[in-house]
Amino acid sequence: MSSIAIHSLDSAYRAWAETFITQHWGSLRQVSRGKLYDVLDYPGLVGLADGQPVGIVIYHVEGEACEILLLHSAAEGQGVGSALVDAVKERAVGAGCSRLWLITTNDNLHAIRWYQRRGFTIAAVHVNALAESRKLKPEIPLIGFEGIPLRDEIEFEIRLTLSPV
Repeated sequence: MSSIAIHSLDSAYRAWAETFITQHWGSLRQVSRGKLYDVLDYPGLVGLADGQPVGIVIYHVEGEACEILLLHSAAEGQGVGSALVDAVKERAVGAGCSRLWLITTNDNLHAIRWYQRRGFTIAAVHVNALAESRKLKPEIPLIGFEGIPLRDEIEFEIRLTLSPV
């Protein structure tokens, strides 16, 4: 396993992030719970394996909740995704958040398994939410991974324990 380092998404990684996100997600625009986000307008972290960027997480804090808007690792099985989530947890706790949450879609079976193995629990299933999301982002396909119709948003969360001051 290579060594994993986490770096803030700053100007040194912005061009890489734009290319990486567009290549893997098709757009810099993401929809979550009826809101459209330009992900590069939010804070992020880059995962480096042997000094090379191979993963990214974008998040935002609102009140006592921190939402992961996007998480992607091109180096699966090396701990990059886990290191990125752990780093966001630290920042969320530091910001006074009691909840870390995210949305994935019903077709993303890999992510559904992955998040549960890392302690996330299903907080809600938003049935047919993608019909509304497509009004904001029409390029969301009708069919997702493994030929599964894209319909529902699955909300995952971890409750955070705030550190004593």
